[in-house]
Amino acid sequence: MATTHLSLQGRTVLVTGSGRNLGRGIALGFARQGANVVLNGHRDMDALRSVAAEVQALGAQALCALADVTQPDQVQAMVDQALQRFGSVDIAVSNVGLRPRQAFLDITVEDWRRVIETSLSSAFYLARAVLPSMRDKRWGRIIHISGRDGFFTYANRAHNVTAKAGLHSLAKAIAVEFGEYNVTANTIAPGKMDTIRDEANYPNYRALWAEAVKTMPLRRLGNADDVADCCLYLAAQTSYVTGQLIHLNGGESMY
Repeated sequence: MATTHLSLQGRTVLVTGSGRNLGRGIALGFARQGANVVLNGHRDMDALRSVAAEVQALGAQALCALADVTQPDQVQAMVDQALQRFGSVDIAVSNVGLRPRQAFLDITVEDWRRVIETSLSSAFYLARAVLPSMRDKRWGRIIHISGRDGFFTYANRAHNVTAKAGLHSLAKAIAVEFGEYNVTANTIAPGKMDTIRDEANYPNYRALWAEAVKTMPLRRLGNADDVADCCLYLAAQTSYVTGQLIHLNGGESMY
């Protein structure tokens, strides 16, 4: 029996947080497969336009949409703009998050709400905005970019690890409720990734991770292309994977 391969020509993907790092890589990965790409950021339109130029150079169409994904009305407006431009949002990749380091008793209510809204509620707002049209068209892919923190819990990150784990529970709930409409929902938990990071939150991370890499089966950090390939697998290479969590970590941790 032939391996399932679904063409992305004519499909539209919306990637939040796509002005740099993993989001940019995911957007370019879909552009290489001919999908229309909706790029999202909160403030930096120049960054989105730069990625849009890369998307267009690959022969795909791009739409830049500034929106604060913690605000449901802005998320809905972004999706409406995409629907008006392309007629559908077939694939939604939620790729935003905050990773502050704070001792549990130092986390204020405001800190908690800010992280939960950014890292978890934003995925709910996006799914709620795109699922009606996916249901009507009887085709859709929801992909949450979570993180190793939610499953290999660390101290001083209670708000972050809660949000990251919650993303997978949200994906499972969507998978159960919308599976009959040929909509799948899955979670990717990237491990150690070679991306631009805030040195304030990750002091000496390159030196530390260079040591960690020595114990990893694949002996390297992951990168944006690895995450993009995993998204493409869930969007176009399979139609029978839903409600699942994929640990994309080079074998660093295994179940």
